[in-house]
Amino acid sequence: MKHYKIWSGLSLLLIWSLFSVNVNATSLPEFTELVAENGAAVVNISTTIKKDNKQAASGLPNGMKIPEGTPFDELFKHFFKQPGPGQRPPQSKAHSLGSGFVLSSDGYILTNHHVIKDADEIIVRFSDRNELVAKVLGSDERSDVALLKVEATGLKSVKLGDSTQLKVGEWVLAIGSPFGFDYSATAGIVSALGRSLPSDSYVPFIQTDVAINPGNSGGPLFNLDGEVIGINSQIYSRTGGFMGVSFAIPMDVVMNVVAQIKSQGYVSRGWLGVVIQDVTRELAESFGLKKPHGALVSKVMPDSPAAKAGFEAGDVIVKFNGKKVATSSKLPPIVGRTEIGKSVPVVVMRNNSRKTLQVTVEQLPESEELAQKKDNSGRLIDERLAIEIANLEEQQREAMGIDKGGVLVVNVEQGAAANSGIRRGDVIMTINNQKVTNAKQFLDLAKELPENKAVPVLVQRGEGAIFLALRIESDDK
Repeated sequence: MKHYKIWSGLSLLLIWSLFSVNVNATSLPEFTELVAENGAAVVNISTTIKKDNKQAASGLPNGMKIPEGTPFDELFKHFFKQPGPGQRPPQSKAHSLGSGFVLSSDGYILTNHHVIKDADEIIVRFSDRNELVAKVLGSDERSDVALLKVEATGLKSVKLGDSTQLKVGEWVLAIGSPFGFDYSATAGIVSALGRSLPSDSYVPFIQTDVAINPGNSGGPLFNLDGEVIGINSQIYSRTGGFMGVSFAIPMDVVMNVVAQIKSQGYVSRGWLGVVIQDVTRELAESFGLKKPHGALVSKVMPDSPAAKAGFEAGDVIVKFNGKKVATSSKLPPIVGRTEIGKSVPVVVMRNNSRKTLQVTVEQLPESEELAQKKDNSGRLIDERLAIEIANLEEQQREAMGIDKGGVLVVNVEQGAAANSGIRRGDVIMTINNQKVTNAKQFLDLAKELPENKAVPVLVQRGEGAIFLALRIESDDK
C-alpha cells in the first residue's frame, strides 16, 4: 500500500510537470518591455516637396495606392490632407511619409529609399516630439535603403541583430507610424526567408505576417531579444492595406549598404551577366539532374563576365564562390555582394558532369537591355511537334541581338511543342542541348528526339530567355 501511494505521488508529479511544460510552450510572448526599451529609438520621417511631384507627395512606393472610396482612402486623406480628384498637390508642403530608426547615438538614421525619394527637405521627429532636419548621406534604390544624418548626440539607438540566424516561425515585432498613428506596435511571425521579388532580385527579403501599412515603411523589425533584424519595406496588397504578407530587408544586407555608403558614398554590386531561371522537376530530368536545384542559365549576356569565363546556355549553377545555390533566387544576392574585380570559382552542371569555371566579377551596370523580337514569314512544319518555324532575317537578328542560329516559331498547334510551353513568337536557340542553326537543321534535330523522355529546349522570349522541358509521348495505347 505504501509503495502504491509513493508511485501515485510520483505519477501526479510527473503529470503536473508535463502539463506545466506544455503550458509554458504554448504561452504567447510578452512585448511590453521590448516596446518600452526601443520606442524612443524609432522616428517619424516627413519631407517637404518643393516641386510639383504628385507621386512623391503621396508618400507611397511606386505602384502602391489607396483605392478611392474605401475607409483607408478617407483615413489617409484626413491625416495627410491629400488633394481631391482633379486638384493639384500644393507645393512646399510637408507630408508624413514613413518611419525610421536611430542606428547610432551620434545621429545616423536608417529608413527606406522610397520614403525620402525626391524630398527637398527631410524632418525627423522623435518620440519626445523634438524635430531635427536630416541630410541624406546615401540612398540605394535597388535595396530600398537610405542612410540619413542629423546633428545630435546622445540619442537612443537600437541594438542590431543577426538576420542570418532567423528561423521561420520566430516571433517578430514592428514599430512605426501606419497611416500617421505614431509609434504603433504590431507583432507576428517570420513566414519565410530569402524571398525574391520581381523588382528586387538583389534582396533576399524576410516575409512576415506582421501588420504593415503605409507609414510603416522604413521602420524596424525586432526579434524577441529586442534586436533589429530588418527594415520594413513592402507589402503585398490588392487594396492598399495590409493583407497578411509583408516584407523586410534583412539587416545583413542593410549594413553592407551602410558600409559602402560611408566608405565610398554609393553602392556597387557584383555582376555575372546571365539570365537565369529555376530548375523544375521536368527540366531536372531533361538535364540529367537527380533533383531540381541550382540556377539554370538561359542566356549569357554578350561581353559579360560570364561570357568571358565560358558560361553557356544550359549550364546549371550549383555553387558560386563556395556558396551553394539551391534555387535561382539565391544567386543574385550572392553575386551582388561579391567584391568587384574578384576572381571566384563557379561550379556548374554541364552535359551531366560537374565543371568549375573561374569568373572575374564586374560591377553591375545601371541597366541590362535585352532585345525585342519581330514576326517573320516563310514556314517549315514539323508534324511530330505540331509546330511551324522559319529562319530569322538579318533585321530580326539585329533587333534581338542574335548573331547566328535560332529559328522563329511562327505557329503552334495542339501537340508536344504546345504542351511544353512553346509559344508563337519564341525563338528556339537549342533543342536537346544541340544548337539550332536554321529551320532545316531544326527539323533534322527534331526527328532524332526520343519518345517519353523530357529534353531541354532553350527559347528566347520577350526580354529574356527560358528553358522548357519538351516531351514527345508515344502513340502506344
